[in-house]
Amino acid sequence: MDAAAPLDPQVCYRALLTRDVRFDGRFFICVTTTGIYCRPVCPARTPRFENVRFAETAAAAEELGFRACLRCRPETAPDMGAWRGSSNTVTRGLALIEAGALDDGDVETLAARLGVGGRHLRRLFRQHLGAAPVSVAQTRRVLLAKTLIHDSALSMAEVALAAGFGSVRRFNETFQALYGRPPSALRRRAVDTAEHGGVRLGLPLREPCDRELVLADLKAAGEEVLGKVWRRRLTAEDGAEGWIQAEFAMGRLDVRAEVSDLRVLPRLLARVRRLFDLSADPEAIVRDLSADPVLAPLVAARPGLRVVGAWGADPAGLDAVAPGPRAEAWRPWQAYALRHLELAGIDPRDLPNLEPVHADRAA
Repeated sequence: MDAAAPLDPQVCYRALLTRDVRFDGRFFICVTTTGIYCRPVCPARTPRFENVRFAETAAAAEELGFRACLRCRPETAPDMGAWRGSSNTVTRGLALIEAGALDDGDVETLAARLGVGGRHLRRLFRQHLGAAPVSVAQTRRVLLAKTLIHDSALSMAEVALAAGFGSVRRFNETFQALYGRPPSALRRRAVDTAEHGGVRLGLPLREPCDRELVLADLKAAGEEVLGKVWRRRLTAEDGAEGWIQAEFAMGRLDVRAEVSDLRVLPRLLARVRRLFDLSADPEAIVRDLSADPVLAPLVAARPGLRVVGAWGADPAGLDAVAPGPRAEAWRPWQAYALRHLELAGIDPRDLPNLEPVHADRAA
């Protein structure tokens, strides 16, 4: 199912019936009889077809009035970037929201940074995500808070601060409205992190992922990699002092951090996601790039290839792309195509109908 295409209810329901992990993160199931939205892999009893609606994003589900399932935990679904390839402005806007643009500013300010009007930006978000920018920002805060409640030993006040809520009161009111209970009631078990210290949580990723290549690329880019652990010392330029580290696990990236100001945690996690390319969609990348006869054997040999990011890069920045008739067919995976060619020792300029690579492109 193409992430940019409208959801097909029949396809979505078949994926739900079979608990097909390939669809995890691509859409969410809204159950009208319970008011809850779930992942396609939720182990709960399957609702009847006439009692479900399908939403492309968690933000769209919550804007429709549904609350996240406490059993399958939608916040642990892979971040599929359902907007990718459909709107460059939405992609850049989401990167800025994830970095906290709407925690300290408003939609008009965000739109100005993207070079569009606020009304146009809202229309684009509705069209591609089914939710307004403020709803997307709210859902990200809520789902991060749920992750911290379940997986960390932070106090509720610390969770509110770390998730980007302006105050503990707003944090409590939001959870009471969404779940009918205070956030502390969602912590079903004690989480002991005293032995390790700091914040611990898992960021979901979609398999396959070439972990060795990711770590090698990070090390080549000047990042500190010790064994299988990436680590960075934080400075005032990062918004807080301390450290953050990450290590791959099955289906997720385990992150630990100690920071002097928890308010920068969403921004740091956004950078980690970008650094490790956690929003990659391997199935779509292999499917689309395999249409090119030169790339087909390359992507088959490395289905888990990632394109690592840069820690201090502008979250609204754009990857280098290769213009030309042939490269146009690689969208939106041009960066992956170029990386495959580089690893194979193929100069993209030697391919027919491909012009020299440029470092930027129009928004």
